[in-house]
Amino acid sequence: MSDVKTAIIYYSSTGVNYQLAQWAAESAKENGSEVRLRKVEELAPEQAIEQNPAWKEHYEATKDVETASMDDLEWADTIVFSAPTRYGNVPAQLKQFLDSTGPLWQQGKLVNKVVTGMTSAINPHGGQEETLLSLYTTMHHWGSIVVSPGYTDDAVYAAGGNPYGTSVAADMEGNMNVEDTDIIKQAVHHQVKRAVGIAESIVASDAVSV
Repeated sequence: MSDVKTAIIYYSSTGVNYQLAQWAAESAKENGSEVRLRKVEELAPEQAIEQNPAWKEHYEATKDVETASMDDLEWADTIVFSAPTRYGNVPAQLKQFLDSTGPLWQQGKLVNKVVTGMTSAINPHGGQEETLLSLYTTMHHWGSIVVSPGYTDDAVYAAGGNPYGTSVAADMEGNMNVEDTDIIKQAVHHQVKRAVGIAESIVASDAVSV
C-alpha cells in the first residue's frame, strides 16, 4: 500500500459513468492507493427521473453510494472525475459540486492535487473532448495538476483516441456503444494508474522535503 489517497467522484444518470468510476476504483486499488468512491448529489426533479426507466433504475440502485463532500477533496492526493457530457460541458450536478469548492480553493487546499477526468456522450462527437477541457479549466484555477492519459498507451488508441481522458459513446439506456467494454476498462485502468503514479511521486517528494 502506497501513501497515495484517491477520491473518485462521479455523476451518472443511467450508469455509464458509475461503471467508469468503478473501473477507476479498481485501478487505483491495484496500484496501492486508498480509495473513496463518491457520487455527487442528484439535482434533477423526480419527475424527470421518472420519465427515463434506466435513470430511475440506476438512481434507486445507487442510493447507498456515499455522496461526495469537500472532505473527500481535501483528503485526496489524486482526484478522478467521471461525468457525462451536457452540451460540451459537465452536468449541472457536477458543476454545483465544483462551484462549492470556493472555501478549499481560498485556503490553497486544492493546490498540487493530481486530477484526471472521464466522460461519455450519446455519440463520439457529442462534446466529449470539450467536456473534459471544460472540467480541467476549474482545476487550473485550483492550482491542481491535470494528468490526462495523452497517447501514452495503446489502450488510449483502442478506446477511441481521446488524449484528454477516457470517453465512451452510450445510449439513453446506459449501454456503451462498443463491441468490447474491456477495451474501455483497459483505458480507464491506464489513465488512473498514470495519475496515481504521478501523485505518488509528488507525495514522496513532499515527504522528503518536510
